[in-house]
Amino acid sequence: MNKYVVQDYILLIMNCEKYREKALKQKETWLPQLPSHIIYFHVIGDPTMKVPFLFDLIERVLYVNTEDDYNSLPKKVISAYDAVYKTYQFKYIFKTDDDQHLLNTQFFNILTNLLEDSNQRVHYGGKIMDVNIPYLCGYHKIHPELPENLIIQATQYCNGRFYLLSHDSIMYLTTKKDKIQREYIEDYAIGYYLPPFLKRIILKINTDKHFVDFE
Repeated sequence: MNKYVVQDYILLIMNCEKYREKALKQKETWLPQLPSHIIYFHVIGDPTMKVPFLFDLIERVLYVNTEDDYNSLPKKVISAYDAVYKTYQFKYIFKTDDDQHLLNTQFFNILTNLLEDSNQRVHYGGKIMDVNIPYLCGYHKIHPELPENLIIQATQYCNGRFYLLSHDSIMYLTTKKDKIQREYIEDYAIGYYLPPFLKRIILKINTDKHFVDFE
C-alpha cells in the first residue's frame, strides 16, 4: 500500500480472532450501509507478526502486532491508530467495538456533515464521562482478568462504545503510545492522555441513542 493514501474518514472496530463471528454479524447487518466516503477495518491483534501492522483491504481487517486479549486493548487501539497515521491522510478516525449495532443508518452522514460544517475544529467527540475525583475501578468484576487495584484518575473522556478523534489528536496520541499501551482501560486511557487543548471543544454525542449492544 502506498504511504499516505487519502481517506478522510476511517472507522476502526475493535475485534479479536476469538470473536470473529461478531465482526461477521456487523458485516451482514449495518456495515454495508456505511456511506461511501467512510471505510472501515476490524482490528485484530497478532503477536506472531513480523511487521508492526498489516491492512487486509479485501477482508477489511487491520492486523496489529499485539496480543489479542482484553487486557491488551489499549495497546491494540493505539497500535491501530499509529498504523492509520502512518498509512493514510485522513481527517477523523471513528472508533467502536464488535458488539455494537448501529440503529440509525444516517448517523455517519449526519456526523460527517456536522464535522465539515463546524466553525471550530472538533478534535474529540462522544459520550462524555467526567471524572472529578480519582476512584477505584470496579471493571474487574465484569472482566476478572483485569487487576483489582486500578485507579481512574480525574479526567474527561469519551465512552468507548463510540468516539471520534481528529488527525491532530491521533498525531498527539501516537507520541504517548508507550504510556497508553501500559494502561488497562482503553477509552479512559485515550481521554486521559489527550491534552486539554485538544479537548477544549468536545462534540457531545448521545451514543446510547445510536448504538446498542448486539443481543
